[in-house]
Amino acid sequence: MELKTTRADIISTVEFNHTGELLATGDKGGRVVIFQREQESKNQVHRRGEYNVYSTFQSHEPEFDYLKSLEIEEKINKIRWLPQQNAAYFLLSTNDKTVKLWKVSERDKRPEGYNLKDEEGRLRDPATITTLRVPVLRPMDLMVEATPRRVFANAHTYHINSISVNSDYETYMSADDLRINLWNFEITNQSFNIVDIKPANMEELTEVITAAEFHPHHCNTFVYSSSKGTIRLCDMRASALCDRHTKFFEEPEDPSNRSFFSEIISSISDVKFSHSGRYIMTRDYLTVKVWDLNMENRPIETYQVHDYLRSKLCSLYENDCIFDKFECVWNGSDSVIMTGSYNNFFRMFDRNTKRDVTLEASRENSKPRAILKPRKVCVGGKRRKDEISVDSLDFSKKILHTAWHPSENIIAVAATNNLYIFQDKVN
Repeated sequence: MELKTTRADIISTVEFNHTGELLATGDKGGRVVIFQREQESKNQVHRRGEYNVYSTFQSHEPEFDYLKSLEIEEKINKIRWLPQQNAAYFLLSTNDKTVKLWKVSERDKRPEGYNLKDEEGRLRDPATITTLRVPVLRPMDLMVEATPRRVFANAHTYHINSISVNSDYETYMSADDLRINLWNFEITNQSFNIVDIKPANMEELTEVITAAEFHPHHCNTFVYSSSKGTIRLCDMRASALCDRHTKFFEEPEDPSNRSFFSEIISSISDVKFSHSGRYIMTRDYLTVKVWDLNMENRPIETYQVHDYLRSKLCSLYENDCIFDKFECVWNGSDSVIMTGSYNNFFRMFDRNTKRDVTLEASRENSKPRAILKPRKVCVGGKRRKDEISVDSLDFSKKILHTAWHPSENIIAVAATNNLYIFQDKVN
């Protein structure tokens, strides 16, 4: 029996922490669910990769902007982990307007033997206290608590699409359609505007910011992508306001491929630095591109994600699927990249061997320990038994959000309201 999916259950972001021991998901209902990886036991050697629910909490609530008469959705747009400094974990989560810093910590002891309170927590009459007790810590069942430590609000007029933690771990940035702000983790009442592309006259607006990310090692460098298919690299050492970019990455358009949809499908939906910091990966509607930071005029690699949809752009425009924003991720060694597609398919491209594979995340083929079979899409002519016709793809089932473990071949794939975790076959 298939349970009906409510809108609130749809997963809107997926993110591993820096060790890969924790995996966080955010959904359209404003909830954050954190999964923790099971420790390997001597009896169950193969259970090492399993993730179980560690903590669930409500990060954002729906709000109403009375000045603009607009509802502010509770949907979690992005989650970013901070590196672990002590026993607690810290993460940033954001909806369209407000970024929150959450502390997730464990408690397995509770204090007992207060002098001014009784066992139920009620205050005692000081006149009845005749002896002084020394409070003691008693063991209790493990409790995982999530508490908001900072709330960064009122800095964005438009919807936040990205947050990125800087490599100095003191600052982070948040980007909306027209502006990027730089925050200090300790200061919630002010941020520093580092990019502003809003024209004086909004009728002259030609592009919007679609994604932004800090360089993994250089705290002064960041990139942001635009709806025109361009990427700008900025250096905060050059000037306080980074409206003038340091590098500008753009691929000249092939005139033979020009169509009504060219501008829409060239819009970049995600941008990611490689772990090494040498490359940038971008995802547009039909392709994933890898750019070398030292070469601005064209990407060094282009991978076709679902080129068979090129002939279907008209119907994809009519059902609004052409505006879907797919994310892309690197594996831990930057040798393989992964991104999503329709029909619950996701694609992997090996940069060294140039081999690629299409896999499917669905309940039918995702029984524990089952091996995923590669899928193929048939464009025309005779369809083989194991192929699926491009006309029978389900566009309501889409893989927009994926994550890759920072050091192992474990991936997390969000398919509507289901989270699938796959790992390399263990012999």
